[in-house]
Amino acid sequence: MGEFSIFHWMVVLAIILIFFGGKRIPEIMKGFGEGIRSFKEGMSGASHTPPAPPAQAPPVAPTQQASEEKK
Repeated sequence: MGEFSIFHWMVVLAIILIFFGGKRIPEIMKGFGEGIRSFKEGMSGASHTPPAPPAQAPPVAPTQQASEEKK
């Protein structure tokens, strides 16, 4: 009596599709997978820090010589 048949799983799947729609389910599963991965990394003690973005050089101010060459 406590077992789920294929019919029960199909009803559950239909209800999930009605509530969330086909486009949202992959987004939800991706977030769920990232959460599990983060939890496993936290339990193992490994920390994953994203790499720092490359530093950009500040814009160079035009010099007087460059402005005189344009004239």
